[in-house]
Amino acid sequence: MLVIIHGNIKTMDAKDYEDGYVQIEDGKIMAVGDMRTCRSDILWENDEVQIVDARGNLVMPGIIEAHCHMGITEEKKGMEGDDCNENVDPVTPYLRAIDAINPMDAAFNDAIQAGITSAMIGPGSANVVGGQFAFLKTHGRCIDKMVVKAPAAMKVAFGENPKVNYSGQNVSPSTRMAIAAMLREELVKAREYYTRKKADPEMAPDFRYECWIPVLNGEIPLKAHVHRADDILTAVRIAKEFGLRMTLDHCSEGHLIMEELREAGFPAIVGPDMASRNKIEVKNMAFKTAGILSRKGILTAVTTDHPVSKIQFLPICAGLAVKEGMSPEEGMRSITINAARICGVDDRVGSLTAGKDGDVVIFDGNPMEVFTRTLCTIIEGKIVYYDEESGLM
Repeated sequence: MLVIIHGNIKTMDAKDYEDGYVQIEDGKIMAVGDMRTCRSDILWENDEVQIVDARGNLVMPGIIEAHCHMGITEEKKGMEGDDCNENVDPVTPYLRAIDAINPMDAAFNDAIQAGITSAMIGPGSANVVGGQFAFLKTHGRCIDKMVVKAPAAMKVAFGENPKVNYSGQNVSPSTRMAIAAMLREELVKAREYYTRKKADPEMAPDFRYECWIPVLNGEIPLKAHVHRADDILTAVRIAKEFGLRMTLDHCSEGHLIMEELREAGFPAIVGPDMASRNKIEVKNMAFKTAGILSRKGILTAVTTDHPVSKIQFLPICAGLAVKEGMSPEEGMRSITINAARICGVDDRVGSLTAGKDGDVVIFDGNPMEVFTRTLCTIIEGKIVYYDEESGLM
């Protein structure tokens, strides 16, 4: 058992505690509350209890990266470490991120030291359909033991990236029309396959289309790479046409069509606004977008899109979104509970709530401020990073 005491606890749930405790047992949060309600027999009469005295510092749920390519595009990459895009076939739904993510990538350690305890990781955007994302914890050496949800989303991409990748190969898609048409064709074939399979449960599985069943069932969303307003609306059009869940990833011009997005009802994962505007379709990228969308009632998370910008700067990206108009509360939610809800894992992570995973971070200030230090990172009740100078233990 691990108990954090005397913390300024930000639960991202119904109630916060200025002087509170978090009790974790068998990797799960057992209790969160005011120090006055913490049982003394747990703290002082049990040799098996590990005590962390937060000393009034901020205690909050582990930070969540809702969209990145950590470990699948390694920082010291070259061809050997870059497994982000199978860019010889525009439609590859059967690819699984878990088969390419390298947890030895230094970015995982950077994430842990920044208080990032989980991340949605998957293929890039060179293909119309890139493959299946996975939601992982950031600590571990074996992907299978780090997985929270896999598959967690199906990557699709619109706009400049598939166009640029395939136009030089003299094959489709070289236009936005072809991108949309190829995605529709794939979805129609997948739907027909699913209809046949439901009619004949003994039918032999087809590897290419079996991976679409969780999408068609509504168990996982399309994860749509979209920057430009017209691409965002094309993604919305197709998702509505097929009755699918979807997240709008990047959503760089979302602030230009905010009424349409509010009406559509899909969540947005905004960023990487810390990166340069190195493509035509990101010319209107800005930190103000996240705040504009959240104020319109659109469920919004912030992303680094690592390695486009570094994963350890995720809380700073949220802070810059706050600087440009997002409320401080929504800034914190954009990297915790909002990200968890968008990724479909809010039953496990995103808030300090009894029954959820024991993913907790202690900071000496607000993590959205650049001078703030991470004092302790805990994943499933285990301390995976500790600042020796903090004196918490």
